Amino acid sequence: MSKKELGPQPLLFPNPAVLVGAMVDGKPNFATFAWCGITGGEPPTISVGIRHERHTLKGIHQNRTFSVNVPSADLIKETDYCGMVSGAKTDKAKDCGFKVFYGTLDSAPLIEQCPVNLECEVLHILNLGVHTMVVGKIVQTHVSEDCLTDGAPDIMKIKPLIYSRGPSARYNAVGEVLGNAFSIGKEIKKSH
Repeated sequence: MSKKELGPQPLLFPNPAVLVGAMVDGKPNFATFAWCGITGGEPPTISVGIRHERHTLKGIHQNRTFSVNVPSADLIKETDYCGMVSGAKTDKAKDCGFKVFYGTLDSAPLIEQCPVNLECEVLHILNLGVHTMVVGKIVQTHVSEDCLTDGAPDIMKIKPLIYSRGPSARYNAVGEVLGNAFSIGKEIKKSH
């Protein structure tokens, strides 16, 4: 198989499209980010890569808290909109009809329509060139009951959006189930 060198690029697939919430000057604001990922299990932590000029980052600095809201495919228009406009110029929660609620942290706004919501306290803020990496400790997780199977979150019910930088920027859905984790690999183990 031949390979083409593309130079150093942050190509890791898939990228979840999430709505990061923060209180900015006392007002809830949400912005779309695709550079987000789990960074640890104990304590549970998550990171988000945010450009320095983003309005949401201002609120994260102000309160040292934020939320990560996982939208379903049903929220594709709202998710895209929150990545296209600045909360400095419009009330995105109002524009999108988000039902905002608060959990443990009163400065980390959450979106009721999103099937998964993570409340986070800032652990680290790192300058990484044109982006800031915000690492947060997850202090509470909220999951819509209709997205649970046997009490556990079910990705097929959550229907998260995946952002792709491929031939054109687009959103994808979660695809077919290919096999069970910590099981399908046993087929190789048996042959050795």
